[in-house]
Parts: sequence; C-alpha cells; structure tokens
Amino acid sequence: MDIQVLFNVVSSAVIAAIGWFAREIWTALAELRKDIHKIEIDLPRNYTRRDEHQASMDRIEEMFRRIFDKLDEKQDK
Repeated sequence: MDIQVLFNVVSSAVIAAIGWFAREIWTALAELRKDIHKIEIDLPRNYTRRDEHQASMDRIEEMFRRIFDKLDEKQDK
C-alpha cells in the first residue's frame, strides 16, 4: 500500500467523521431552536405576568396589614 493511498483513506475517514459530527450538531441546534420558540409561545400561558403577580401580592399585603391592625387594637385593650 502506497503512502499516498493510506493518507487519502485516513484523511477521507477523518473528513467523514467531522462531517457527520457537524451534521449532528446542526440538527441538534435546529431542534433546540424549535424548542425555544415553542417555550416562548407557551410561556405567557403557563406563568403569571409580573403585573398580575404584583397585584396579588398587594392584596395579600393589604390583608396582612388589616390583620396586624386588628391585633394591635386587641393588644391595646
């Protein structure tokens, strides 16, 4: 076997392996982009928005404030 033939076979195998690896990475990246796009679409439906959460927390804080006021009135008596 001539050295040139051996070099051609080895370099072809290395280039094929690199090509296969690059294709796998490209496919995984495409799937990842699809998944991220789906998450971006579903995110507002699954989680509360910041303003909705803030409104709920404001109501809870107001309820606590009223409870503490009542407790303070009871403590004064």
